[in-house]
Order: sequence, then structure tokens, then C-alpha cells
Amino acid sequence: MKKERVYSSQFWLLCFSALLFFASFNMIIPELPEYLTKLGGADYKGLVISLFTITAMISRPFSGKLADRLGRKPVIIFGGAVCLICSLFYPWLSTIYGFFILRLFHGFSTGFSPTGVSAYVSDVIPAERRGEAMGFIGTAGAIGMASGPAIGGFVANQFGLHWMFYLSSFFAFAAIATVLSVKETLRERHEISWAIIKINKEDLFEPLVIAPCVVMILAAYAYGAMYTLLPDLGKHFGIQNKGVLFSFLTVASLMVRLIAGKASDVYGRVPVLKVTIALIMVSMVVIGLADQRWILITGICLYGLAQGSTSPTLLAWATDLSSAEHRGRGIASLYISMEMGIGLGAFISGLVYANAHENFIICFGICSALSLVAVIYLLSKRRLISN
Repeated sequence: MKKERVYSSQFWLLCFSALLFFASFNMIIPELPEYLTKLGGADYKGLVISLFTITAMISRPFSGKLADRLGRKPVIIFGGAVCLICSLFYPWLSTIYGFFILRLFHGFSTGFSPTGVSAYVSDVIPAERRGEAMGFIGTAGAIGMASGPAIGGFVANQFGLHWMFYLSSFFAFAAIATVLSVKETLRERHEISWAIIKINKEDLFEPLVIAPCVVMILAAYAYGAMYTLLPDLGKHFGIQNKGVLFSFLTVASLMVRLIAGKASDVYGRVPVLKVTIALIMVSMVVIGLADQRWILITGICLYGLAQGSTSPTLLAWATDLSSAEHRGRGIASLYISMEMGIGLGAFISGLVYANAHENFIICFGICSALSLVAVIYLLSKRRLISN
């Protein structure tokens, strides 16, 4: 009976909202490099992801503090509203600079919503089931991330980019409408004031979660590289619907999230991470050396399995280490590290790639090397708290 009571209808509504939110902003990603090229920015593809992550990273201290003071729901809703507005504006862009400004603003969406969702989950799920719960919420997000690019690619190919952007905006609206029916979990809520909005030095980072943050930066670099290079990699292999490759990645991630989350509850966060990050290292080598479609897809699926296991485990670990009154700050710190890793991976990979296919191996070789560093870090930290 205890297991049945852990997950309420509120939790499942939150999962559905997360699915819609992740589908919304992932829907447009595979088509953005080509869209930027049409605007005359072919040499700036690395900025498609990295600009997005800059504002996401900057906004994390705000979203963490607001989640702890104002409430989880307002933070989630604000992120969805940013997604809704930005997707409506993409069709009206006519300059590279306008595109870059909008990408910066769009980053606020992932800087807010995931922070609020993770804090909400930590409020309603006991610690011994937290890894499993993060697996469920991650699975919902993975479904959105898997379906979004494929749907977006289909709509873009059949009806044009403008309709893809409008559909992305509709998904964001549906995510907001869903979360409106969820009850707030923060017990002591403050009124909006300058004190809440103002960020102090201690709000910038939660020192208790430094270990998972280090691992996150090193592991997330590969994520930034993947999302920057996959569209061109797919084009190089003659795959017309570039969103399909993202779907392979996220479906593989979806398949393992529940298992990995529960495994970290049983065996510990660090033991699971040693295995999953080692798999990231291997997958990057496979992708970098791929010379046939099936090898490329195999590498992408391996990475999906690894990333789908690593993400909920790191999130559960950071939540374990955070104090109850600053849980939003702890989660925000982990997400800051994630965006830092993704942004660096996207930007550096874009520079190294330089629209030359022979540079793919170098880009993914760097990803593999950084994953190796993360494994060594975990092996060297014998006193890390894994549960």
C-alpha cells in the first residue's frame, strides 16, 4: 500500500506538463541550424545551443531562490510562458542578431521550469524513492524530447518552419494549462519583493552539491556537442528528417531512466554513475568513428542509454546532499553546472567542427576524454556520499 500512495495524481499531472514542456523547446532544435543558415549565420551554429544555455545558467540562481521563497508553481509557469512567447516570435525574425537575442531570451525557459519541477518532486517524494521519482519525471521529459524533434521535423518538412514554431508555442501553452491544476507544495511562501529577487553571494551556488556538479559539467559537455552536431551529422549520412536522430537518442534514454533511477536508490548514486559515464565515453568513440548509418545510430542509442541513466542519478544525488530549506538552490546549482557543460560542449564543438566533416572525430574524441576525467574523479573520491 505504501508504494501506491507515493505517486499522487498531482505528480502525474506534473509529469505530463514536463512532457509537453520538453516537447515544446526540443521540437525546434533540429531545424534551428538550417534556419540560422538561411539567415546568413552558417558559421555560428555552435551558438544555437550555447546562447540558449547562457541565460539558462544565469537564471538558475533566481529560479532556485524563487522556488524556495515564492513557490514551485510560479517558477514552472514562468518557464513555460517564455517558451510560448519565444516560439511565436521565431517566424518573424529576419536578422542573425535578432535570432541570437531570441535564443538568449528562450534560455530562461529551461532556467526556470526544470528547477521548479525538481523541487516540487523532492517535496512530495520520500528520499528512499527519490531516484525512482526522478526517473519517472525524467521519463516524461524524455518522451517529450523524443516526440518533439520528430514531430517538429515532420511539420517543418510538410508545412514549413513557421507552423513548426506555432506548434511549439501551443505545446508550451498546454504545459502551462496542465500545471495550473497542480497544488503548490511550498509551505512558507513569501510575498514578491526586492529581497526575493535580489541575488546574494550565497544564492549563487550550494557548496554541499559540488561533487555532483563537477561530474555534471564533464558529462554534459557531450550533450552540448551532440545537440550541436547531430543535425549536420545526419545530413552527412543522408538522413532527411534530422529529428529522427534525436528521437533515437531520447527513446534510448527513455528506456533506461526508470531502471537507472531505481538502481541508484538501491546501489547508490556514485556506483551507478561510474558505469553510466563510462558508457558515455564509449558511445562518443562509436559516433566519432561511425562510417555507416547503423553504426551512427548504435552510438546514438548507447549515448541515450548513458545520458538517460546519468541525469536522474545526478539529480537525485544533488537533492540528497541539499538541505531541506535550500533544496531549490541545490537543484539550481546542479542545473547551472549542466548548462555550463552543455554550453561549452556546444560552443567548442561548433568551433572545432567548422563545417568540415572530417572534424567530427576530433569533436567526439574531446567528449570521450572529458567523460574519462569524470570517471577518474568518481573513482578518486572514496568519501563521496552516494546515498
